[in-house]
Amino acid sequence: MDRRSFCKTVGVAGVTAGTAGCLGVLGSSGAEGTVLGPPERDLSEASFPSYGDNMPEFTVPDPIHGEEISTAQFEGERAVLWTSFYTNCPDGVCPALILRLRRGQEAAAEAGYGDQVAFLPITFDPERDTPEALREYAGQQGVDLDAGNWHFLRPETYERAQEIHDEHFGLKIEKQPADDIENLEYRFPHYGLIILANKQGIIERAYPRGPRTDIDRLVDDLERVATA
Repeated sequence: MDRRSFCKTVGVAGVTAGTAGCLGVLGSSGAEGTVLGPPERDLSEASFPSYGDNMPEFTVPDPIHGEEISTAQFEGERAVLWTSFYTNCPDGVCPALILRLRRGQEAAAEAGYGDQVAFLPITFDPERDTPEALREYAGQQGVDLDAGNWHFLRPETYERAQEIHDEHFGLKIEKQPADDIENLEYRFPHYGLIILANKQGIIERAYPRGPRTDIDRLVDDLERVATA
């Protein structure tokens, strides 16, 4: 995907640090095929897909359930809530992202629309995020793997993870030394991005400050999109 530059000059750190300095406000009319109205801030110049764009299509293994998962397979049936993470995250960013997806899963189960949404967190560290590590992480984070709507996506290789994030989401994935952290060989920069797409595969919301996104707001957006 030939994505746009993030506010032309903002780099990887900008996705996590925030985007207020280069955002405008969209008009009142919604994008074609969307359920929600325009977001408060226009992310159309971001490197990642945003409101009104198509959800990127790719296929990645779900090693826990032993199946290949394509983002396209949910079109016409389920809304999608996506993020990227790694289980060795040392500073709480990734657990905060998974928490928001997990709260969405809980809310969907309680309100009875769990079969209308798919939760698709993808690891960019498949070398360490083995099926066993992902299953253990699910238990630590309170994820319900038996609900039929949660898929931990694990690219076959680190290079494949880089390719997916770069080509489809405009995010650069690079290992960095972790000499300052005991028992951690390498770490990654954090993007903190969460994406919500509707049943037609159109993006309703991109949350670039995912770890700080208000949970009630995200759950409300999810319910409105999934039950439309």
